[in-house]
Amino acid sequence: MESFSAKRAAIIYNPVARKLSRSQHLLQRTIEALKRQGISASLVGTTGPGNATVQAKRQIEAGCDLILAAGGDGTINEVANGMMHSGIPLAVIPGGTANVLAREIRLPVDMVAAANAVSKMVPTRVAMGMLRIGNFEQRPFLCMAGAGLDAQIVCDVNLDLKAALGKLAYYVGGFSQVFRSLSEFEVTVDGKHYEASFALISRVRNYGGDLEIARGASLLRNEFQVVLFRGKHCLRYLPYLAAVGLRFAERLSGCTFVYGRSVVCHSAEGQGILAQVDGELAGKLPISAEIIPDALTLLLPASFVAKEQSAVEIQACA
Repeated sequence: MESFSAKRAAIIYNPVARKLSRSQHLLQRTIEALKRQGISASLVGTTGPGNATVQAKRQIEAGCDLILAAGGDGTINEVANGMMHSGIPLAVIPGGTANVLAREIRLPVDMVAAANAVSKMVPTRVAMGMLRIGNFEQRPFLCMAGAGLDAQIVCDVNLDLKAALGKLAYYVGGFSQVFRSLSEFEVTVDGKHYEASFALISRVRNYGGDLEIARGASLLRNEFQVVLFRGKHCLRYLPYLAAVGLRFAERLSGCTFVYGRSVVCHSAEGQGILAQVDGELAGKLPISAEIIPDALTLLLPASFVAKEQSAVEIQACA
């Protein structure tokens, strides 16, 4: 494992992220935590969608040797997009609603505690996914993309409720859809064809902060785990949810778990099936996703890296 040191850092933060909008003093305490580790950090607030990507590129060009993303998974995604292939490490400071990536890599969800651990982290090259929406727009992603039911929930979630309840708002939104009918669409994984009403294309096990759906996924693997759920009515998802919680969804009829480096989701004309990426609405099908190996240097806890390397080696042997 490589040693890590940095002198000059930028903390790119989302001022409307749930945790930061309520506790502005956390940013100053984060700066102080980095200073105790010999890292001089400045604050860079975002001004709107996509600005974190621009700021990440700008701060690297200005000479920063470390970028920290403070906010939710959407902010982290944008920052990572601006850092692809740069070699500059990205550190995660969880300040959002679900904090999927922070929970995945076993970071403390307390911002200051996460900042205190930065100098003990291991810079690790990881793959990212590249999502193509329709024939034009491309969006890199670090954690996951989804099509069908979960993207519809992201679209319909009440923002005021999200601000008040955090990730519980997504559960409220999910259960509010329980009597809806669903459209199935075609999913192609490395040339093999499937049908689903919810497709999860994941680089991480964690989903929404509480559940582990893609339990075979790993940031250290150069492929996705793709989880497909069939069913034309939301009621079908109640046993799926229970099976995921009890960790036997792989054995349930209607659930398919596969690995792949290339995924295409295509729907019949006029269905208007939605897609999301790292918890943010991305658009409508068709979409495709491909693995981009060695795309990003991510600071990870040494214990997480060791555990993941062992798991990936065991899976490779199997």
